[in-house]
Amino acid sequence: MIRNATQIRVRYADTDQMKQAYYGKFFEYFEQGRSDLMRNIGLPYSRVEEMGLFLPVIEAHAEYKKPVRYDDMIEVVTMLRERPVARVRLDYEVRRDGESEPIATGYTIHGFVNATTAKPTRAPAQFVECVEKAMSSSR
Repeated sequence: MIRNATQIRVRYADTDQMKQAYYGKFFEYFEQGRSDLMRNIGLPYSRVEEMGLFLPVIEAHAEYKKPVRYDDMIEVVTMLRERPVARVRLDYEVRRDGESEPIATGYTIHGFVNATTAKPTRAPAQFVECVEKAMSSSR
């Protein structure tokens, strides 16, 4: 398993009339966590695109347990548990700074799409190699 933690401060623009982070913002928090994990294992999106790939979200899910408010510091823990083949799934846990219980959990599933043909494809060898290397070094 690959695990990465990202710190984010809840912005005023993230909140709704109830003074809580709007539920849709959590998918943006997931995206930031995902981008940081990918960058940390040597696969920033720019490199993925250089491989001729796009990674569109084909499924997303979130469960909200507690609210967060403006100026709260949160930690998004992003986990990649399995070697990708035709898809890659990332799991997320969001915690308020200093708390152990998640305030939200979720996942996203991404397909591999050839950037030129827009057709689904399998994960290329160099993508899988980066993931396997990161998984073996995290053991």
